[in-house]
Amino acid sequence: MKKLVRFGIVGTAGFVIDAALLWLLLETTPLGPFLARAIAIAVALVATWYLNRSFTFGASRRSIAVEGFRYGSVGITSAMVNYLIYSGLLLSLPILQPLAALVIASIAAMAFSFVGYSRFVFRR
Repeated sequence: MKKLVRFGIVGTAGFVIDAALLWLLLETTPLGPFLARAIAIAVALVATWYLNRSFTFGASRRSIAVEGFRYGSVGITSAMVNYLIYSGLLLSLPILQPLAALVIASIAAMAFSFVGYSRFVFRR
């Protein structure tokens, strides 16, 4: 249960980074909601790897390269699920704001992320 709570805290931090960067890019650059979100997800992925490694799960017994590859594999897959839901929502509901689509997509991808990270990346 402790890991799930910590994962939620890190996930919240990742969500805040993702949402804040998306908002910042949309407000200050000519990037559209699709490219801005891809950049925001990438930055949030790096931040959550560091936080999950140091706060939630601890370092695995694998080398940092192997751990990073495994984390990236789960993270990129989760990010793709997240991004596809986000994009699908924006394309099918043009009235929906990008930040609202981000919330829905992030919630949908959260369970996949926890199972992948806890079982495949940081399992001891």
